[in-house]
Amino acid sequence: MDTTFKYSLELQESERLIFRRITEADFDIWLDFCKYPNSLKYIFSQQQLEEVDPVERCKIWFKRVFDRYEKGSGGMNALIDKNTGDFIGQCGLLIQQIDEIEELEIGYSIMPQHRKKGYALEAAKKCRDFAFQNNYANSLISVVHVNNVDSAKVAMNNGMHLDKTTISVGDPVNIFRIHKTEN
Repeated sequence: MDTTFKYSLELQESERLIFRRITEADFDIWLDFCKYPNSLKYIFSQQQLEEVDPVERCKIWFKRVFDRYEKGSGGMNALIDKNTGDFIGQCGLLIQQIDEIEELEIGYSIMPQHRKKGYALEAAKKCRDFAFQNNYANSLISVVHVNNVDSAKVAMNNGMHLDKTTISVGDPVNIFRIHKTEN
């Protein structure tokens, strides 16, 4: 596996979080995320949720993460609480194809027990600032399922505005965007 990739926030920190690379050792803790009924309802299709057990969902997630690392197309980072060492969730910069245009996305997923504590917004802001400081893109997006109200709030609180609604991987999604000049 490639040990570096352009969009990594590895070893970056925010007020409460340390960013590090996802490792195979994180599988079991992320399996807890995949077992929680609502965690993946906006990421996996309803059919996948019904037909694929949590272990398989976790394997699919990890394959995506490690494929992104190897291809240099961004990737999620583990979010670790500085004080407790708890695994809070994942957040990162991801290259996405939206309406046949390559975009840089801020993606985030937080463990159920750590939601509603501001971690997603804190991590997303760090990704936004890191991407703009390193001139990775003139604008950033977050791809949010149209029914995912909580993620939409994170995107808007990260300074993003609703740019458009489209279809991504067969699902209706809102594309939230922020331009470097708005930051």
